[in-house]
Amino acid sequence: MAETSLFDRGMATRRAVLGDGHVDKANASTTGFDDAFQTFITEGAWGSVWSRPGLSKRERSMITLALLAGLGHEEEFAMHVRATVNTGASQEDIRELLLHVAVYAGVPAANSAYKIAKHELAKRQEAAQ
Repeated sequence: MAETSLFDRGMATRRAVLGDGHVDKANASTTGFDDAFQTFITEGAWGSVWSRPGLSKRERSMITLALLAGLGHEEEFAMHVRATVNTGASQEDIRELLLHVAVYAGVPAANSAYKIAKHELAKRQEAAQ
């Protein structure tokens, strides 16, 4: 049985976590300027790290959210809050991990992340109604 390429494995994981719509939009906007970068993140982040055994997608999602919040990467944080619908991380998980962010990365980082998470979760709830 042939082994799946790192890119193919990464793309499958990326689609499972972020959803086809997000990945299709990212692929459609890729140009010659950023195509190597898109390949790099698909293979490196999604094919190598997110596809590894040992942690569930929920656990990886929570780690990613905490890191993005702590580092102040708001756009990526919002995207990964939206992705929790696919990873199994709950609203309660996000609330708890943001308390950790407040203690270990600072209240201002957590405060910004709470605002973003509340907005994204409210949008999800509105769409479900």
